[in-house]
Amino acid sequence: MVTLVLVVLAQVAAVAQLYGQGWVAGATGTAVAAVTGRLALTLASRPSVPPARPEGLGAAVAGTVPAGLAAAVAGAVLVAAVLAGLPDGVLGAVRAGLAVAVGLAAAEVLLRHTVRRFGGVTGDVFGALEETALTAALLVLTFG
Repeated sequence: MVTLVLVVLAQVAAVAQLYGQGWVAGATGTAVAAVTGRLALTLASRPSVPPARPEGLGAAVAGTVPAGLAAAVAGAVLVAAVLAGLPDGVLGAVRAGLAVAVGLAAAEVLLRHTVRRFGGVTGDVFGALEETALTAALLVLTFG
């Protein structure tokens, strides 16, 4: 519980900093980070990721998103993030694309750890993946 509170506080601080740069930066950054968090769930639902138990959310969604489709969606989100960052110039576009990449990389590291540790994914793992990707993306967006 303490970890969750600290993560939420970090997210609030990052969003406040983004909105301190202006309404467009705040809204764009929040949207890019939120979509990155949701995208981490899509990527964790690919066929190579097993459920940890035969029941629960992990079992219901594990393996439901074809790998090619997950990769295509990830590419589309990356392009959309770069385009969304363009109003802040080339640096803003690079920062937005990097935020997606870093957020997804952080979630993938956690996903691999949990698959090794638990044998697959659970509903709690999905929640942790989303928060990890979202927070990492927000932190990248606050730099610069």
